[in-house]
Amino acid sequence: MPAFAKDGKERYGLTPDTRARFERCLSESAQPSLPLPSRAARTYLDVLFFHPFEDGNARAAMLALAFVLARKGVSLDHVHPLQTPRWADDAEGAADLAVLLSILITAEERRLSRGRQP
Repeated sequence: MPAFAKDGKERYGLTPDTRARFERCLSESAQPSLPLPSRAARTYLDVLFFHPFEDGNARAAMLALAFVLARKGVSLDHVHPLQTPRWADDAEGAADLAVLLSILITAEERRLSRGRQP
């Protein structure tokens, strides 16, 4: 469906190639040449900004992010820091999301290596 952002000030319409572009972007989440945090962040943002569902896109984006991490055996106990508004035209914000994911993954790996339970 067409997506609306920034309190309806912006509209992202559908085009004949929207589905193919979305699928192409999601396929990049499996490229091993990209760092895991970058792949997970990209997947999250792609679901948010392609807006494939009428409702629940933020939840779907978080599930997609978790799926990308889970394929590599990574799970995060703390995802609240990830759940903040994101803008499609914010390249620095996207990079910050990848950095934040890297920090959360590293913290989770340290916690597990010390034998602490969630």
